[in-house]
Amino acid sequence: MKIALRLLFALAVAFAVSACRKDAQPETDTTPAPVEDTSSQDVSTSAAPDPRDYTDARNFDNPESLLSKRVVYFDFDKSEVKAEYRSIVAAHAAYIASSSSAKVTLEGHADERGTREYNLGLGERRGNAVNGLLSAGGARGGQLDVVSYGEERPICRVSSEDCWWKNRRVEIVYTAR
Repeated sequence: MKIALRLLFALAVAFAVSACRKDAQPETDTTPAPVEDTSSQDVSTSAAPDPRDYTDARNFDNPESLLSKRVVYFDFDKSEVKAEYRSIVAAHAAYIASSSSAKVTLEGHADERGTREYNLGLGERRGNAVNGLLSAGGARGGQLDVVSYGEERPICRVSSEDCWWKNRRVEIVYTAR
């Protein structure tokens, strides 16, 4: 009887162990995940602005466009716009002519040489020179203001030619685009 009980116990243990054993490998899902159809969704894209389109205000921040350049430099004691800056002024004239809401202040500057009064006059003459070219390019008089700071707002404060040329300038400052 003891042997029969032992055999019955051994069979029960063997059955329990075999029931807990995992023979089957978990199935892996090999079907691809569904792809979302994006063909019907609106995707907004915009082309980069043409840097030669001077009527596009996005070109103010485009380094390839002349509209991103807003400083005109002058020779010592001169107020004529040099040929290398005329295309920059023409680009701004085209923009101002195309945008009736655009307003610009032309800030004339001079280097430290000369009297204060002379440099104020020189800065004004430089501003007026750029103003004349902008007006010839189509800008209206109500869109343009000229201010002279003379030598009061230098970019560079070292007394050398390398520094002075940076101070002989007109800055084209947009107060409204």
